[in-house]
Amino acid sequence: MSDLKCALLPNRGVIAVSGPDAKKLLQGVVTADMDLLGLASDALHSGLLSPQGKILFDFFIVPHGDGYLIETGKAQIPDLVKRLTMYKLRASAEIVDVSADYSVAAVWGANSAAISGHVGCIAFIDPRRPDMGVRLLLTLANDGVLKYIDADAASQPAYDTHRVALGVPEAGKDFLLGDTFPHEALYDQLAGVSFTKGCFVGQEVVSRMQHRGTARKRVVRVVAESPLPETGTQVRAGSSLIGTLGTVDGTQALAMLRIDRAAEAIAKGETPKAGDAAVEIRIPPWATFSLTSTSVDHA
Repeated sequence: MSDLKCALLPNRGVIAVSGPDAKKLLQGVVTADMDLLGLASDALHSGLLSPQGKILFDFFIVPHGDGYLIETGKAQIPDLVKRLTMYKLRASAEIVDVSADYSVAAVWGANSAAISGHVGCIAFIDPRRPDMGVRLLLTLANDGVLKYIDADAASQPAYDTHRVALGVPEAGKDFLLGDTFPHEALYDQLAGVSFTKGCFVGQEVVSRMQHRGTARKRVVRVVAESPLPETGTQVRAGSSLIGTLGTVDGTQALAMLRIDRAAEAIAKGETPKAGDAAVEIRIPPWATFSLTSTSVDHA
């Protein structure tokens, strides 16, 4: 048995953005700083927001040829292609759904980062958290590399177990696209948004939330002694609704919580519950926020 696990992620797809103006186009609309690619990072975690500052699309960006590949949820690809095309205007860039040409996989476990430069395909360390592992974009020509990775085959639910244990949310499972601010989905904690790059769609709202420390909702990890109920179950403390369960994995889950309400309830001695299961709120050790403060430590 290997220390590494590898799972295909069939719910993920790929868009190619290429051409002389590809970088300029993306830099003006996405939340991450495209200038960091090739310098501070081999890939970016990013999103595209509404003018009101809410996440419409969540994705990874990796350089490829004369442009970039965007790895995102397969169900969102038609709308993301349409949205990027709308922003393209006269830019010299081509935006194409190339999902039929790629499979997406995740590899995680001890020393998973070591394989990123040695697998003969597009591979990058997950830019959200290095301990999330490595993501692979495999074409038909190189999908055989999975046979040569010394990793045990795993399922997508096993990948979700790993992700929940680290406290890393996923769009559509742990936060709703079109109804979530970047801070609520932990973009500020998981390298998903730049506060120094300048303008992008929704930037003013996000910057205001950052500097005023007004992020009252956050995705956090919750654990229980008994199996938790299904995704979408309300989390309550006393008579107060404090949030909703996202990805559920046995006795652990991610939940979108009003952390101010959760802190108030706990201070009163009230136990948060999801259905009949009492839960303990566990904020990831890497997070810079706490139950007692909605603000971010800028130090």
